[in-house]
Amino acid sequence: MSKRTVVCFGPGPAFKGGMANYNTSLAKTFDKIENVETHIVSWTQQYPSIVPREFKDTQSKIDLLEGTNIKCTYLTNYNRPSTWRKTADHIASLNPDFVIFQWSIALQGLPLRHIARRIRKKCDAEIIFDLHFVVQKEKSKIDRFFTKYGIKNVETYIVHALKTYNELKELFPKKNLNLTETGERKRGEEKQAVIKLYHPIYDLFQPDPDFDVAKFKKDNKLQKHVFLFFGFIRKYKGLHNAINAFAEVAKKRDDVSLLICGESFWNTLDSKKLSTKIKKALFGVAKKIFLGNSEDEKDYRPLELIEQHGIQDKVVVYNEFVPNEDVHKYFQVSDCVVLYYLTATPSGIESLSYNFKLPILATRVGHFPETVVDGFNGYLAEPNDVQSMADTMIKYLEHPLPGENVAKTAEKLSWENYANAILNRE
Repeated sequence: MSKRTVVCFGPGPAFKGGMANYNTSLAKTFDKIENVETHIVSWTQQYPSIVPREFKDTQSKIDLLEGTNIKCTYLTNYNRPSTWRKTADHIASLNPDFVIFQWSIALQGLPLRHIARRIRKKCDAEIIFDLHFVVQKEKSKIDRFFTKYGIKNVETYIVHALKTYNELKELFPKKNLNLTETGERKRGEEKQAVIKLYHPIYDLFQPDPDFDVAKFKKDNKLQKHVFLFFGFIRKYKGLHNAINAFAEVAKKRDDVSLLICGESFWNTLDSKKLSTKIKKALFGVAKKIFLGNSEDEKDYRPLELIEQHGIQDKVVVYNEFVPNEDVHKYFQVSDCVVLYYLTATPSGIESLSYNFKLPILATRVGHFPETVVDGFNGYLAEPNDVQSMADTMIKYLEHPLPGENVAKTAEKLSWENYANAILNRE
């Protein structure tokens, strides 16, 4: 078989968050396949400079690319259009067979369309957009425009849920789309390929067999049963739902804890610095123009609910970014993961949970009904119904689900299947 070259465009491992982990995991999988040369081409700055947030990971000590042959180039600055051209020219110079763009926010539509179009003019690579959403969670007034602009002229799409596929059809009603779960496709076909693949299981993070779970629980005053909320604190993830529901459970049980681990998304810069104040002011104006008041997260402070409910002794909070080397600790001490989202596209936290064989408690929104089989690998609660969420937590305590069930669910969610589907082109 002739050698093939794959470029994974998206945040590299120097960045925080699930999208960087996702892009890195995908690249590492291609790197393991014989006769595949793999590159990561990354942003240096993913968003407009007025966004008041630090996106770089300055805490993790583990080099996630160690031991691989992956070449990682940090090149693309959202705020410098000259780098968009350089990015496209660099990718084209690699003469790639596949270029996979991670699409996770509409605001990136302008640079990504520019880069993708220039690549197509300069080489014969298949341009693939891996769609983590079509209808963005925040639903801003310009979201639909930038989404349609950014992904319109793409050769192949990847979606992670039927919901996303249906949104794609609605966005482009005139497109002749062909849904495939194997990735089998031919270039030049009349129908445009949409590959439906479940979000794979993160293998960047593994349980540590030497980790002292009992000591960690004792040191942190965690009770016998631990519910985990993990990841960036954003309104759509429904931490307020989790806290409110847990407060109901805590009234009935003394053997439960809620463990909250995650950085408040909009609170990563030094608020005393003049530059931060200026960014927040400008960003605030932009949000008022483009977002409805209901979507503005500046007043979202779910952690205040803990004191309001008087459950401080039953909730443990690590309100900070968790370095890669510490991720395993919080999953290993927990019984299950709580994902009481308001809206949902496939969740990296769900994928991460499966790697630790933790059942999922989720709301019946988005893709969750496709991946969480109620009573098998998790339990589903009704959205916007705190009592239903609390009842689901009680149900888990009374009828716990074995990790073997979670492992069975995870078998089909491998990165190898994902990468091979992408390569399955004639």
